[in-house]
Amino acid sequence: MEDQLQLYPHILPDLEDWPIYKLSLQRRDFIEDIIKQTIVRLEEKNQGDFGEILAKTIYQERIRMREKPWRVDPPNEEAFWKKLRLKLEDTEKSKDPVDKQRTQTELLNKIIDRYAEEIVGSFVPGTFLRARKILTALFKRLLSKRGKKTQSWGKKDQLYHRIKIYGDIDQIRNLAQKGTVVIVPTHFSNLDSVLIGYAIDLKVGLPSFSYGAGLNLYNFGPAAYFMNRLGAYRVDRRKKNAVYLETLKAMSTLSIEKGTHSLFFPGGTRSRSGEAESKLKLGLLGTVIEAQRAICQKKLDNKVFVVPLILDYHFVLEARYLIEQYLRAIGKEKYMEIKDFSKSKRKLLKFLWQYYNESSEIVMSFGKPFDALGNFVDFDGNSYDEQNRPVDISDYFKLDGDIS
Repeated sequence: MEDQLQLYPHILPDLEDWPIYKLSLQRRDFIEDIIKQTIVRLEEKNQGDFGEILAKTIYQERIRMREKPWRVDPPNEEAFWKKLRLKLEDTEKSKDPVDKQRTQTELLNKIIDRYAEEIVGSFVPGTFLRARKILTALFKRLLSKRGKKTQSWGKKDQLYHRIKIYGDIDQIRNLAQKGTVVIVPTHFSNLDSVLIGYAIDLKVGLPSFSYGAGLNLYNFGPAAYFMNRLGAYRVDRRKKNAVYLETLKAMSTLSIEKGTHSLFFPGGTRSRSGEAESKLKLGLLGTVIEAQRAICQKKLDNKVFVVPLILDYHFVLEARYLIEQYLRAIGKEKYMEIKDFSKSKRKLLKFLWQYYNESSEIVMSFGKPFDALGNFVDFDGNSYDEQNRPVDISDYFKLDGDIS
């Protein structure tokens, strides 16, 4: 398959037509939808009794605040959870089941609202245009040929050739106009989302994708400024309670359902060994199926397409740290913990200089697209099974002729 050197025009030249921007304009309504869907899911799983799940959530959050505080955490966290704990204790004393359930629902609503406000990002076109210029200048410098002092910032055509794209780009662009595209890349570095987003914008001509960013990355001011305004949603991996996880899944499901292109790392975290992930985490990936089910149920003119992506570049900022983690997991006490260089400004600058002084490339290989249920699709998004027979994916969700 030949390298796609050409630059594709944007399928939506006006940023205000991008799905991620339209969703950002309705951010508060989006959060209200997340709250409603999360309440429904938790109600189904807990038979309408929220007492136990509230107690567990508050307890786990108190442990998190004490054992794993971060600078990015809101200053009123302790007061918020203390107030909820006292209110829950008072509620447990109530002998009126109706009043008790109503109060529990109100408390759960407050928690989900807080989580959703933290998770959901926004998209500001002006910030995106500034980021595009900054990244173009940065990558021109990093990917330029060394030793040419007269061209120390590189040339644009050189940049285009050093970001190599493989795969059926025409099909992916066509699918993005017929439905919602979910890209599932390999994951080796905290820089992956930036590299993928830039290449998709520069060479593939697609609108921005929604992607998850670890809340810990928001400790770095400049990164927080841009991620807050470029469509990233925040993921706090310290939070393992059921309410938070359901809120996160509801956000992803509704975002895809509403037509926002998304990017998931199916391995969940950066690869420590350098190998492609073989054990996939199905949490957020499961929201692709849930979104498709909702689309079929509501008879919306949309379809979800999943596109695998292999990402490769010559240097990984966190390579030594990740390798040490992998070896320590195998060798246990034989290996000692070292610092994650991606969080060191000095190491970051050293990495960028090394990257600049080498002949480097970014290689992105898109795989064959398939639908939410794993059936490969043709150029126009029609699904086919393993025997190459046409498939109506709504049939997967039907029970006695109705979509359930």
